[in-house]
Amino acid sequence: MATKEKIIEVKGLKQYFNVDKPNMVKAIDGVTFDIYKGETLGLVGESGCGKSTTGRSIIRLYDLTDGEVRFKGKEVHGKKNRKELKEFNRGMQMIFQDPYASLNPRMTVADIIAEGIDIHGLAKSKEERMKRVYELLETVGLNRDHANRYPHEFSGGQRQRIGIARALAVEPEFIIADEPISALDVSIQAQVVNLLKNLQKEKGLTYLFIAHDLSMVKYISDRIGVMYYGKLVELADSEDLYKNPMHPYTQSLLSAIPLPDPDSERTRRRKPYNPEVHNYGDNEEVEMREIAPGHHVLCSKKEFEEYKMKYTK
Repeated sequence: MATKEKIIEVKGLKQYFNVDKPNMVKAIDGVTFDIYKGETLGLVGESGCGKSTTGRSIIRLYDLTDGEVRFKGKEVHGKKNRKELKEFNRGMQMIFQDPYASLNPRMTVADIIAEGIDIHGLAKSKEERMKRVYELLETVGLNRDHANRYPHEFSGGQRQRIGIARALAVEPEFIIADEPISALDVSIQAQVVNLLKNLQKEKGLTYLFIAHDLSMVKYISDRIGVMYYGKLVELADSEDLYKNPMHPYTQSLLSAIPLPDPDSERTRRRKPYNPEVHNYGDNEEVEMREIAPGHHVLCSKKEFEEYKMKYTK
């Protein structure tokens, strides 16, 4: 982690859908965390747990039901004038999950990448615009010949690289990567993750990396948050979370990671998770508690004491 400067502050985030209706969905229910400049915070959980909704709420794709999001100390939501919105949009970008649906099929790669450059007036001439496009293509491992092609002419991995180039075009400080590798072949996933890691070192980027693959998240993340049904149930340094998973849901997730050893796979026992045992509902006694420096778990006071006893340094 480069510094302890907070670049993102999320406090009591709630995102409810169909409010005031019998089928109301609490997609995010009181989530709080910070992201520090220069780090990668991984956010994991099964499908429908609210992790992608969290990312989209942070970047203003959804209006909040309640809570607060701050980017570099400034409130993200609420009324903003045109200048403030442009400043915010330049500082925070998103890489989407589906590299097929997120690119306009009627636009050339050059126009897709340069869209942000045009909106923010970052190029003074057509020559400078194309120079920046070529540089961005080379940065993500493509070449300038790709600039005049259309998205359907590329593979999934190449399209995701174009999406990354588009996000980088406005020189953001913070990028939300919403399951950027889940739609890609396994052989391509590592290439994209390594690209993101290299770009982070070169440009000092900060990431929120959303995924359901815990093994890949560990590889790229400094810290990991685990979500379950709209709640953040555990948050810790990457190594610490793997060494000391405290919440039963985290333990269940880790036990399901396949091992590259047939003998171990045959004998390994997975830990099922029983949500009824930890169905906290609106129990006010249950909150995120720090059982060790930097290691937070959603628990009751009784569970808090038990977790502290189990924790190993």
